[in-house]
Amino acid sequence: MKDTTLKIVEGLGERYPMLADSKDKVIKIIEMLEASFSEGGKLLLCGNGGSAADCNHIVGVLMKSFKKKRPIDAALKRKLKQIDEAAGAYLSNTLQLGLPAISLAAHTGYMTAFSNDSSAMAVFANQVLSYGNKGDVFWALSTSGNSKNVIMAAMVARARGLKVIGMTGQDKCELEEYCDICIHVPAKEKYQVQEYHLPIYNAICLGIENEFFDK
Repeated sequence: MKDTTLKIVEGLGERYPMLADSKDKVIKIIEMLEASFSEGGKLLLCGNGGSAADCNHIVGVLMKSFKKKRPIDAALKRKLKQIDEAAGAYLSNTLQLGLPAISLAAHTGYMTAFSNDSSAMAVFANQVLSYGNKGDVFWALSTSGNSKNVIMAAMVARARGLKVIGMTGQDKCELEEYCDICIHVPAKEKYQVQEYHLPIYNAICLGIENEFFDK
């Protein structure tokens, strides 16, 4: 891991001393994601309510530039211009390299159909079954750590050979039983748990971006 990535993680503990105990797990998560992305894997995320919004946020900063520039390579630029000179030039200057991430909470058409026709409890689990492959990573956000639809998705992820990350509150919970790495933050109230989750996942996203795009 780059020294500059370690500095990002150190900065998390400096700005939020109450989260300093999470630094070692943050480093392990960055390493886990780097290994998966490097081998062509992808990240699947799920959560409910505010945690669903956090999943969408994480996908947004992984799929486009967060702080680092992510230009496409010269070979792709040439191919685009060969197809259409003007549009290719535009795309060459506009496209950004992303890290493949999918928020399972974002697909409202599927989610409402599956919940209505089959089971709201398995709405995330069925997506993990469809999207997930060995070598991918599944990231579950739950303020309680006991959300049944999130837990069932984690179970399917384990069965499919995915690595599982959990983020939850301070109490022992069912979700952690299915996680390779689970970060507990020092809070019980939902809004406080979510307040602590944000700087942690920002540090993870900054770190993984730094590993791939710090030129």
